[in-house]
Amino acid sequence: MSPAGAPVGGLLVLVDPVARRLDGESVRIARDVLSAGAAAKVSLPDSPEEFARALARRGHRRPVIVGDDRALVRAVGLLHRERGLGGDAAGVVSVVPVGQMGTLGLVRALGVPLSAVSAARAALDGVVGMRDLLVDDSDGVVLGGLRIPPVRPPVPRPAGPSVRSAYRSLVRTLVGPPPAAARPARGGVGGHRLRVEADGVVLADVDRPLENLSLEPGGGGLAEVVVRVDGTAVGARARVVTVTGSDFRYRADGAVAGPVRRRTWTLRPAAWGLIRPR
Repeated sequence: MSPAGAPVGGLLVLVDPVARRLDGESVRIARDVLSAGAAAKVSLPDSPEEFARALARRGHRRPVIVGDDRALVRAVGLLHRERGLGGDAAGVVSVVPVGQMGTLGLVRALGVPLSAVSAARAALDGVVGMRDLLVDDSDGVVLGGLRIPPVRPPVPRPAGPSVRSAYRSLVRTLVGPPPAAARPARGGVGGHRLRVEADGVVLADVDRPLENLSLEPGGGGLAEVVVRVDGTAVGARARVVTVTGSDFRYRADGAVAGPVRRRTWTLRPAAWGLIRPR
């Protein structure tokens, strides 16, 4: 990690509209601290489209995102798609977390303080840590990690009393209980019919239900992938991971995506920089 240093064109303080609605006081504190410590242009977009336009017009200003996990992921994704990421100052961002606690898990895991004052001070005089990035084949980005969670069987709705249910109850009493249904997979959890390949090596296939999968940047220019099949975890380190099969959803950086039938993630080493406290 290296000191952030003063940005050539100052700061672009980009306030996510959700943060402004949820906690205007924290937004005001962040703006005051940042404006007192550097030349700062404050942008207050009212929509994702305005957010994107403001970021695209940043010039030489370093972006400071005031918002939650989703705002940070949106900003890094926009920078990636305009090819504004890389190993120089153009790919360095800061974030001042503002949002509900359930929407700040990513920034907390990345080492950003949740206090608006502390995070704003770090944006001014912190250090830059270059981070790997997972990029998928639809040009989406994953900063922290993703999961394909276990399949949960549907919970039956309790039926209210009716003539039909009373009739069924009478039939069960007269003829005895029906044959036992087949048990669901381990612990009541089903499986995905998916094929998982890591740099061309098959870790799981459709003939054996996949219980869950995790994928995240693992350092050293490789991603860390772990699959669980038949109660056994299999791990690998790879640059490219592809999942194919029946429709599946996945949870990336706290947000649910899909359904898709195929998705490939490629690791981009040291693709973006995040400023954190010294």
